[in-house]
Amino acid sequence: MNPAEVVKQRMQMYNSPYRGVLDCVRAIWQKEGPAAFYRSYTTQLTMNVPFQALHFMTYEYLQELLNPHRQYNPSSHMFSGALAGAIAAAATTPLDVCKTLLNTQESLTIGSQSSGQGSSQGAHRQISGLAHAFRTVYRLGGLQGFFKGVQARVIYQMPSTAISWSVYEFFKYGLTKHQHKRRTQHMEAEL
Repeated sequence: MNPAEVVKQRMQMYNSPYRGVLDCVRAIWQKEGPAAFYRSYTTQLTMNVPFQALHFMTYEYLQELLNPHRQYNPSSHMFSGALAGAIAAAATTPLDVCKTLLNTQESLTIGSQSSGQGSSQGAHRQISGLAHAFRTVYRLGGLQGFFKGVQARVIYQMPSTAISWSVYEFFKYGLTKHQHKRRTQHMEAEL
Protein backbone atom coordinates (compact mmCIF):
# COMPACT_ATOMS: atom_id res chain seq x y z
CA MET A 1 0.00 0.00 0.00
CA ASN A 2 2.95 2.34 0.48
CA PRO A 3 3.31 3.29 -3.22
CA ALA A 4 -0.43 4.05 -3.42
CA GLU A 5 -0.18 6.21 -0.30
CA VAL A 6 2.74 8.15 -1.80
CA VAL A 7 0.79 8.83 -5.01
CA LYS A 8 -2.39 9.75 -3.11
CA GLN A 9 -0.58 12.23 -0.89
CA ARG A 10 1.33 13.78 -3.78
CA MET A 11 -1.94 14.25 -5.66
CA GLN A 12 -3.53 15.88 -2.58
CA MET A 13 -0.77 18.46 -2.11
CA TYR A 14 -1.70 22.09 -2.57
CA ASN A 15 -0.77 23.06 -6.15
CA SER A 16 0.11 19.46 -6.99
CA PRO A 17 2.09 19.50 -10.25
CA TYR A 18 0.66 16.17 -11.42
CA ARG A 19 -2.10 15.87 -14.03
CA GLY A 20 -3.19 12.42 -12.92
CA VAL A 21 -2.15 9.20 -11.22
CA LEU A 22 -0.04 7.87 -14.10
CA ASP A 23 1.67 11.25 -14.53
CA CYS A 24 2.48 11.25 -10.81
CA VAL A 25 3.86 7.69 -10.88
CA ARG A 26 5.94 8.41 -13.98
CA ALA A 27 7.35 11.68 -12.59
CA ILE A 28 8.27 10.17 -9.22
CA TRP A 29 9.88 7.15 -10.91
CA GLN A 30 11.92 9.32 -13.30
CA LYS A 31 12.96 12.08 -10.87
CA GLU A 32 13.39 10.15 -7.62
CA GLY A 33 13.56 6.49 -8.59
CA PRO A 34 11.61 3.50 -7.26
CA ALA A 35 12.89 3.99 -3.71
CA ALA A 36 10.72 7.12 -3.44
CA PHE A 37 7.65 4.91 -3.25
CA TYR A 38 9.02 3.24 -0.11
CA ARG A 39 10.72 6.18 1.61
CA SER A 40 8.12 6.12 4.41
CA TYR A 41 7.78 2.33 4.70
CA THR A 42 9.47 2.00 8.09
CA THR A 43 7.56 5.03 9.34
CA GLN A 44 4.32 3.43 8.16
CA LEU A 45 5.13 0.28 10.13
CA THR A 46 6.28 2.32 13.12
CA MET A 47 2.92 4.12 13.06
CA ASN A 48 0.61 1.16 12.35
CA VAL A 49 1.90 -1.15 15.06
CA PRO A 50 1.25 1.26 17.97
CA PHE A 51 -1.98 2.46 16.32
CA GLN A 52 -3.40 -1.06 16.16
CA ALA A 53 -2.12 -2.03 19.62
CA LEU A 54 -3.63 1.07 21.23
CA HIS A 55 -6.79 0.70 19.16
CA PHE A 56 -7.39 -2.92 20.24
CA MET A 57 -6.47 -2.37 23.89
CA THR A 58 -8.75 0.67 24.13
CA TYR A 59 -11.63 -1.15 22.44
CA GLU A 60 -11.30 -4.13 24.78
CA TYR A 61 -11.04 -1.87 27.84
CA LEU A 62 -14.15 0.08 26.82
CA GLN A 63 -16.06 -3.14 26.13
CA GLU A 64 -15.13 -4.36 29.60
CA LEU A 65 -16.61 -1.15 31.05
CA LEU A 66 -19.67 -0.79 28.81
CA ASN A 67 -20.47 -4.41 27.98
CA PRO A 68 -18.95 -6.61 30.71
CA HIS A 69 -21.04 -9.67 29.77
CA ARG A 70 -19.88 -9.33 26.14
CA GLN A 71 -23.33 -9.57 24.69
CA TYR A 72 -24.11 -8.34 21.20
CA ASN A 73 -24.77 -4.64 21.78
CA PRO A 74 -24.42 -2.50 18.62
CA SER A 75 -24.36 0.82 20.46
CA SER A 76 -21.53 -0.23 22.79
CA HIS A 77 -19.59 -1.66 19.83
CA MET A 78 -19.98 1.55 17.83
CA PHE A 79 -19.12 3.84 20.74
CA SER A 80 -16.13 1.76 21.84
CA GLY A 81 -14.89 1.44 18.26
CA ALA A 82 -15.19 5.16 17.55
CA LEU A 83 -13.47 6.20 20.79
CA ALA A 84 -10.71 3.59 20.38
CA GLY A 85 -10.05 4.82 16.84
CA ALA A 86 -10.01 8.45 17.98
CA ILE A 87 -7.49 7.79 20.77
CA ALA A 88 -5.22 5.70 18.57
CA ALA A 89 -5.39 8.27 15.76
CA ALA A 90 -4.57 11.19 18.05
CA ALA A 91 -1.70 9.34 19.73
CA THR A 92 -0.06 8.37 16.42
CA THR A 93 -0.56 11.71 14.63
CA PRO A 94 3.11 12.74 15.07
CA LEU A 95 4.16 9.64 13.13
CA ASP A 96 1.52 10.34 10.49
CA VAL A 97 2.82 13.89 10.05
CA CYS A 98 6.35 12.53 9.54
CA LYS A 99 5.09 9.87 7.12
CA THR A 100 3.28 12.51 5.08
CA LEU A 101 6.39 14.67 4.93
CA LEU A 102 8.45 11.67 3.78
CA ASN A 103 5.86 10.77 1.14
CA THR A 104 5.26 14.24 -0.26
CA GLN A 105 8.75 15.74 0.01
CA GLU A 106 6.98 19.09 -0.24
CA SER A 107 9.34 21.46 -2.01
CA LEU A 108 8.25 24.48 0.07
CA THR A 109 9.06 22.65 3.30
CA ILE A 110 12.33 21.28 2.01
CA GLY A 111 13.21 24.64 0.48
CA SER A 112 12.58 26.50 3.74
CA GLN A 113 14.62 23.94 5.66
CA SER A 114 17.49 24.09 3.19
CA SER A 115 17.52 27.88 2.92
CA GLY A 116 17.81 28.14 6.69
CA GLN A 117 20.96 26.04 6.51
CA GLY A 118 22.53 28.07 3.72
CA SER A 119 22.28 25.21 1.24
CA SER A 120 22.32 26.04 -2.42
CA GLN A 121 20.44 22.88 -3.33
CA GLY A 122 17.08 24.27 -2.18
CA ALA A 123 14.21 21.97 -3.10
CA HIS A 124 16.55 19.24 -4.38
CA ARG A 125 17.39 18.06 -0.87
CA GLN A 126 15.38 15.02 0.13
CA ILE A 127 14.11 14.15 3.56
CA SER A 128 14.99 10.53 4.24
CA GLY A 129 14.19 8.45 7.26
CA LEU A 130 12.05 8.90 10.32
CA ALA A 131 14.69 10.71 12.38
CA HIS A 132 15.27 13.27 9.59
CA ALA A 133 11.50 13.79 9.26
CA PHE A 134 11.13 14.28 13.04
CA ARG A 135 13.92 16.88 13.08
CA THR A 136 12.41 18.68 10.09
CA VAL A 137 8.91 18.82 11.58
CA TYR A 138 10.27 20.05 14.92
CA ARG A 139 12.52 22.65 13.30
CA LEU A 140 9.69 24.04 11.17
CA GLY A 141 6.73 23.74 13.54
CA GLY A 142 7.93 22.95 17.03
CA LEU A 143 5.89 20.51 19.09
CA GLN A 144 2.68 21.89 17.54
CA GLY A 145 3.91 20.78 14.12
CA PHE A 146 3.57 17.14 15.15
CA PHE A 147 -0.18 17.57 15.67
CA LYS A 148 -1.14 19.37 12.49
CA GLY A 149 -4.28 17.75 11.17
CA VAL A 150 -5.02 15.83 14.36
CA GLN A 151 -8.71 16.83 14.29
CA ALA A 152 -9.12 15.70 10.68
CA ARG A 153 -7.34 12.42 11.42
CA VAL A 154 -9.55 11.73 14.44
CA ILE A 155 -12.73 12.65 12.54
CA TYR A 156 -11.66 10.35 9.70
CA GLN A 157 -10.88 7.40 11.98
CA MET A 158 -13.91 7.53 14.29
CA PRO A 159 -16.60 6.44 11.82
CA SER A 160 -14.21 4.01 10.15
CA THR A 161 -13.36 2.17 13.35
CA ALA A 162 -16.95 2.36 14.66
CA ILE A 163 -18.24 0.71 11.49
CA SER A 164 -15.43 -1.86 11.45
CA TRP A 165 -16.04 -3.00 15.01
CA SER A 166 -19.82 -3.03 14.52
CA VAL A 167 -19.54 -5.21 11.42
CA TYR A 168 -17.03 -7.51 13.13
CA GLU A 169 -19.23 -7.92 16.21
CA PHE A 170 -22.33 -8.47 14.05
CA PHE A 171 -20.74 -11.31 12.11
CA LYS A 172 -19.15 -12.77 15.23
CA TYR A 173 -22.57 -12.79 16.87
CA GLY A 174 -24.21 -14.33 13.80
CA LEU A 175 -21.58 -17.03 13.40
CA THR A 176 -21.41 -17.99 17.07
CA LYS A 177 -25.22 -18.03 17.33
CA HIS A 178 -25.39 -20.30 14.28
CA GLN A 179 -22.66 -22.61 15.66
CA HIS A 180 -24.34 -22.77 19.06
CA LYS A 181 -27.66 -23.64 17.41
CA ARG A 182 -26.05 -26.45 15.36
CA ARG A 183 -24.28 -27.86 18.44
CA THR A 184 -27.52 -27.83 20.41
CA GLN A 185 -29.39 -29.61 17.57
CA HIS A 186 -26.59 -32.18 17.28
CA MET A 187 -26.67 -32.90 21.02
CA GLU A 188 -30.47 -33.22 21.02
CA ALA A 189 -30.29 -35.65 18.10
CA GLU A 190 -27.86 -37.87 20.03
CA LEU A 191 -30.23 -38.09 23.00
